[in-house]
Amino acid sequence: MTAYLKGVLKDFSNLVLQGEPTGCKGGPEPMALGCHPRPVSPRNAFGTAGAANMEDVVMAMDEDSSKFHSPDGLKLSDFDIGKRLGHGKYGSVYLARERRTKFLCALKVLKKKELTADAVEHQLRREIEIQTNVRHRHVLRLYAYFHDATRIYLVLEFAEKGELYGHLQRMTRFPEPLAAKFIRQLAEALKYLHSKNIIHRDIKPENLLVDHRGHLKLSDFGWSVHAPGQRRATLCGTLDYLPPEMVEQKVYNGAADIWCLGVLCFEFLVGKPPFEAEGQAATSKTSALSVIIFLLISPPEPETLCPSS
Repeated sequence: MTAYLKGVLKDFSNLVLQGEPTGCKGGPEPMALGCHPRPVSPRNAFGTAGAANMEDVVMAMDEDSSKFHSPDGLKLSDFDIGKRLGHGKYGSVYLARERRTKFLCALKVLKKKELTADAVEHQLRREIEIQTNVRHRHVLRLYAYFHDATRIYLVLEFAEKGELYGHLQRMTRFPEPLAAKFIRQLAEALKYLHSKNIIHRDIKPENLLVDHRGHLKLSDFGWSVHAPGQRRATLCGTLDYLPPEMVEQKVYNGAADIWCLGVLCFEFLVGKPPFEAEGQAATSKTSALSVIIFLLISPPEPETLCPSS
């Protein structure tokens, strides 16, 4: 690894915020089934009493996840609840520690009443079914889930440095080595998912988290689908990242995720999505491959971009 890249990664690691997170206020609208954690230090996550030191936190996160035992009858009282990492339409995400094993995790708490009112139970069910059955170093783990009379709880892998979106906002755009690192890691995650016939369908910076090592984790599988035939027709996702097939209401496959990968490559290097102002017309004209090739040949400066880019 070059000294330059080491310096970039060191600077990036220093972006972790200290103290209590403020939730999602002022940020993008979180996706339907929850919200994304902002950076938070586990050092102060559980207050002064019984707070875990950083060495213990890192050791817990490095342990084999099989050591986190989730028996039948898992309940809220099995966890120490720490700081709130974020909130969304249907609930909140908290830093939590399983009392018996001291395993650190993120606990997503969703309100049954809100889910039922918007008829999105099927999305949550699909998210659970898919995310509990995937194992990849760049895909956020869903360890377990349980529920009580009013809420559903998802026990998720804790990504200490929060949303990639927040880091991109602060840095404006990423240096090329850092952008290349994240694109490679996301490509590895997508290659794995597609080998399992899973299409994510909502790739965007808000759905990418960063762990304590600075590695990317793909999260939020609410729009994902297991499609052995690899052909779908549902229009879903986020407008800035919609592939032409979706915009034109045609059938699509896993290539829809690859389009988003190209859009993200552009956004990481330039600081904004390539089709932010143009909408469907521009989206239908340009392929993700041409975006990537264009960036490799001559990465544009933000101020030089014209509406027809």
